[in-house]
Amino acid sequence: MPKLVRLYIQSVALGFAISAAFTGGLLWLDVAGLGHLVGSSNIGWIAVAMLVVFNGIVFSAVQFAFRVMGMAEPQDGPKGGRGVREPVLVPAVVPVAAKRRR
Repeated sequence: MPKLVRLYIQSVALGFAISAAFTGGLLWLDVAGLGHLVGSSNIGWIAVAMLVVFNGIVFSAVQFAFRVMGMAEPQDGPKGGRGVREPVLVPAVVPVAAKRRR
């Protein structure tokens, strides 16, 4: 299996595990009455499944992006500090003759 595919599958698995933990936390802490609403409904499991799936998609994408961007090679050049100073523009005072209004 190619390394990138393996990385993607690992990211998806971790994203869905985080999603399940996040949804469990939402229900356990009863955020906005969600735990009570899901627990008192006979089809509350559909809401839980949708929360896990949709949060899993988001968390998987974030996890994959984080891992891919972490694979970048470091660039040459200064690493921090103040860098090169930019010149500062100083406004110049220019006298302008104005006509008096009546």
